Amino acid sequence: MKRTKKAASAEQSEHEPELSAYQRAMRDRLLAAPVVPAPEPWRPVFEYAYVPVGGLIGIGFATHPDSGHDLVMVVSHDGHGLFDAVTGEKIARDRDPGPEDSTPDAVGDLSCPGLGPIARSRVRIAGLFGGGLHTTTGDGWSLEVVIPAWPNERVLLSLDGGLPHAGPHGERWWHIFHSDYSTFRTAGFSPSGRTIAVATSSDLSLWTRGPDDALSGSTRA
Repeated sequence: MKRTKKAASAEQSEHEPELSAYQRAMRDRLLAAPVVPAPEPWRPVFEYAYVPVGGLIGIGFATHPDSGHDLVMVVSHDGHGLFDAVTGEKIARDRDPGPEDSTPDAVGDLSCPGLGPIARSRVRIAGLFGGGLHTTTGDGWSLEVVIPAWPNERVLLSLDGGLPHAGPHGERWWHIFHSDYSTFRTAGFSPSGRTIAVATSSDLSLWTRGPDDALSGSTRA
């Protein structure tokens, strides 16, 4: 078949415009920022920074009806689990949920039935099938997922209102997680603002702070 000029023209790829000097500077600043511990008052929940969860699909938040602690529900190909986001304890496990409830895409609101102390409720799950978690807290913390070097996501915690993070790294913004070894699923705060969660296809990382660790007006400035 003879190729026409019109067909050849249609097959030519259109190149993306080059980054501006401002965009290159922002990307370079993000690439140069190493992973650092989350600042006070945040502390890691798990002893080794994360807990392995093979085949993780997504996570969602709930509240313990007795202690008031944030809970993190984990949905994976191996079943459902529930973690106390303050102590890190796994407080419930369902290795064989019903097929209609095993993954959140079975229902319109991307939820799965709770287990353990929240067995009578449903939990919305964010991750592989969509959905999302809170990206800000009421007292000024923000969480962003950036990809300056695709396909590896980086999670930034900040107090400066978010990108472009003009100030020095480690003062008002912190690179706290780099998904360079596993597939990123989701990241965000609990509704209470006292827990940060980052989930990948292989593990869960949590940070917590106390209920009295809200920012004062002078700290925000």
